[in-house]
Amino acid sequence: MARKALCSHLLALAVVVAVSLPATARAGWTRGSATFYGGADASGTMGGACGYGNLYSAGYGTNTAALSSALFNDGAACGECYQVMCDRQNSRWCKPGVTVTVTATNLCPPDYSKPSDNGGWCNPPRQHLDMAQPAWETIGVYRGGIVPIMFKRMSCSRSGGVRFTINGNNYFELVLVTNVGGPGSIRSLRIKGSRTGWITMSRNWGANWQCNNYLNGQSISFRVTASNGRSMDFMDVAGTSWQFGQTFTNGANFN
Repeated sequence: MARKALCSHLLALAVVVAVSLPATARAGWTRGSATFYGGADASGTMGGACGYGNLYSAGYGTNTAALSSALFNDGAACGECYQVMCDRQNSRWCKPGVTVTVTATNLCPPDYSKPSDNGGWCNPPRQHLDMAQPAWETIGVYRGGIVPIMFKRMSCSRSGGVRFTINGNNYFELVLVTNVGGPGSIRSLRIKGSRTGWITMSRNWGANWQCNNYLNGQSISFRVTASNGRSMDFMDVAGTSWQFGQTFTNGANFN
């Protein structure tokens, strides 16, 4: 009888503990922290380590974040989307019941002159999001400054197709890939002229990819492999009269 009562007590205790844990902790979310930057209009978030430039015209808007180096992965995370909520069990500065989805557009650089629990928020191995202020204020109270969060990768929903901006010069192509739906980030990129085979490009920085070839006067195609392993071909996305500095799309995407 005593054993039966003890088992019943332990079962009840297990149920209480499970209920007391936030549902998010049982659904593949990761704990981290978040601060904000860039001002109330997020104008200070323009540019950044992914190379997207003007985030308004690039379509990313104000729901963006700079990732700590543990998440940024030397630029491989550029374009990824994260759903974020404030961990209200551990902070009074949370707005309850709301989430926000942000796109990784920048690196939050480490500051080794400060400890990771007091100013060095982006020091490895800390998983930290320095969010654009409007996005952060969706989940946190301004006076808090920094809040504990729960976050997880989300599929990116993008309007229109993947965009390719071709920069460089006659013997050097530097291609910026933006507006990637689905996984959001790129594992590899190949380029093809109408008179060449597929040429493997290497990551130059952020979302910029490079190769050294003379492709002037040729139509340009791209083979994009997203971070989830799915590949798509964007054939003849730029016609033979393309010019450096132009952006091209054929409307296809990974959504």
